[in-house]
Amino acid sequence: MDLLNINNLRIEFPSRHGTVIAVDDVTLTVQPGEVLGVVGESGAGKSTIGNAVIGLLEPPGEMTGGHVLLKSEQIDTLSPEAKRKIRGRRIGMIFQDPLTSLDPLQTIEQQLVETIDLHLKLGEKKSQERAVDLLRQVGIPDPENRIKNYPHQFSGGMRQRVVIALALCAEPEVIIADEPTTALDVSIQAQILELMRRLCKDKKVGMLIITHDMGVIADITDRVAVMYHGKLVEEGTTAKILGNPDHPYTQSLISAVPRPDVRLKRFPMVNYIEAESERPKNIDLSTHWLGRHRDFEAVDGPLLSLKNLVMTFVTRPAFLKRNRVSFNAVDDVSFDIAEGEVFGLVGESGSGKSTVARMICSLYKPAAGEVNFAGTDLTKIKSETERDYFRRQMQMIFQDPFSSLNGRMRVMDIIAEPIRFHKLATSNREVEQIVNDLLDHVGLGARASVRFPHEFSGGQRQRISIARALATRPRFLICDEPTSALDVSIQAQILNLLKDLQEELGLTMLFISHDLPVIRQMCDRVGVMKQGKLVEVSATEDLFERPTAAYTRELLDLMPRLDQLSHEGLEVVER
Repeated sequence: MDLLNINNLRIEFPSRHGTVIAVDDVTLTVQPGEVLGVVGESGAGKSTIGNAVIGLLEPPGEMTGGHVLLKSEQIDTLSPEAKRKIRGRRIGMIFQDPLTSLDPLQTIEQQLVETIDLHLKLGEKKSQERAVDLLRQVGIPDPENRIKNYPHQFSGGMRQRVVIALALCAEPEVIIADEPTTALDVSIQAQILELMRRLCKDKKVGMLIITHDMGVIADITDRVAVMYHGKLVEEGTTAKILGNPDHPYTQSLISAVPRPDVRLKRFPMVNYIEAESERPKNIDLSTHWLGRHRDFEAVDGPLLSLKNLVMTFVTRPAFLKRNRVSFNAVDDVSFDIAEGEVFGLVGESGSGKSTVARMICSLYKPAAGEVNFAGTDLTKIKSETERDYFRRQMQMIFQDPFSSLNGRMRVMDIIAEPIRFHKLATSNREVEQIVNDLLDHVGLGARASVRFPHEFSGGQRQRISIARALATRPRFLICDEPTSALDVSIQAQILNLLKDLQEELGLTMLFISHDLPVIRQMCDRVGVMKQGKLVEVSATEDLFERPTAAYTRELLDLMPRLDQLSHEGLEVVER
């Protein structure tokens, strides 16, 4: 008997511009103890299927065909009250965005204990014990104390682990995991996937895992379903889909997966494209606005130099200094980035990577140390005019595309805001033309300018963030997990775009990522961080082939190998 049965599912989103068919006649089954992976481009309908199963379709979306069975019981026609009893208890959900799926006004303990006690009726004490144990299982250090914290006190990866713990609270029969490892580094990802695999095997839990990470697909799934524009185009065993796919779209999608073993000159593109799909367009920088002369002063030596940076966070405030408890999120970090170089920063979630980025662009003030950019120590600047001058030169692509965009502004105004603030255009017409060009280049098309962020998928929102970061024609670009929300096809386009812009504009980049194959493809040198300290800095190929630090070797050993993928037709960089 099938544990979960999705039959001929059709989901539509009516609007004044017509009806959008998000899911079109999709049939999937999940057996007890089986892990089914669902892959496809951003906007293919993967998350919509998960939301429909658990009864959380966003209005005006509606099921117009098909049905959903849980152990032969039809659940899509249940009353809202009956669906609430199934949610969490029988079907657990790991949502794509950990920041918006946690209550910012409640501690992690309150949210976990409430869920456990509601479904399992263990009582407060045993519920607290189970909550701490769950945090320990998903790799939260010092869970007895961290459980008292609020969501904003955790890094993105740690929030994702809390969301996974919430999904496991009531020991559900089925788990729907929507991008469960998006914000996780390889070490925690391996730990989480092992936990999920063990849960499915030992307790016969069925899992529907929605992801764009082919490493996750290779590591945990038994079968894979491939979706394109709301349709199911291919389904089969994991070995078959990754090693010998039949459908042209699947073949093209697999070819775009970042290689962990060799460095390529360019990312292969997904070539199976229908006419309505938008793709990044080639840029003639000799005539384009992005290629105009930028009035930045030349520098001798590195463009960016960090010296003995320290960032301290107080975890337990107190009036008297001696009673405060604090920790160093960044501890004595120093490195240089030359002009035109792409410098990668890797390490576990919570190792201090994003904190370093925020100190560089003056979002955090260091407790000690220097941030020298173009010969100026940014920590000593007091004039807002001078600070704005340097802010124009450095832009940041944030990790979370959901919370980094203003939901009340149209895309046109979001991208135009830095252009207007820094007075980089002479008229509103020129501003609109620049924004439309940028949207073309990141693959959204000028039509996206009149829409709001909530009308886009996670990957599409990240492309808006990238367009906004390019809007000031920056000299230095900080990319904090810029592809964490992107499927492999869009990731290939965006990374190729960043490569082109870096080469043609002479951009300097700090590229922060937990995705080691992406780091190998993008970076000239790499720094490895652990618990706030920099443990190794090396040329990229040297680091991947001959790492010196034990921690670096551990990270590389945990990296998914994807041995099924072929090298045929790939242009490899000569060593």
